[in-house]
Amino acid sequence: METLFAVAVGTVVAASVYLFLSRDLLRGLLGFILFGTAVNLAILLAGRVGPIRPPLVDGEVLGPGAANPLPQALILTAIVIGFGLAAFALMLTMRAHREFGTTSAEDLAEAETAPPASAPPAPAERREAA
Repeated sequence: METLFAVAVGTVVAASVYLFLSRDLLRGLLGFILFGTAVNLAILLAGRVGPIRPPLVDGEVLGPGAANPLPQALILTAIVIGFGLAAFALMLTMRAHREFGTTSAEDLAEAETAPPASAPPAPAERREAA
């Protein structure tokens, strides 16, 4: 069972790296989300996956064959934080698409040299205008 999880973590990490290497913001974001999933699976794997007793049984706290609840709590926290970060990154990607009309990183690098039409004038231009 642990070997299957290790192969699954490796496959998900490989897929996330593949998506990271593409030059598109949305694919990079999907790679980021996949990488977070792989880390969550790795933490779960480190917490002894298998047919063992749950951590709280009949008032006992962490008996001799019980699972460690800490990895499960860490994963729950990581899911919540990852969801918030993914939502924020998605909003940034949507804003970049709205402003520049593309999500390609190569086209966005060209857009950095020219300020957007709605940008305020630079401080030097304000001094010259006065």
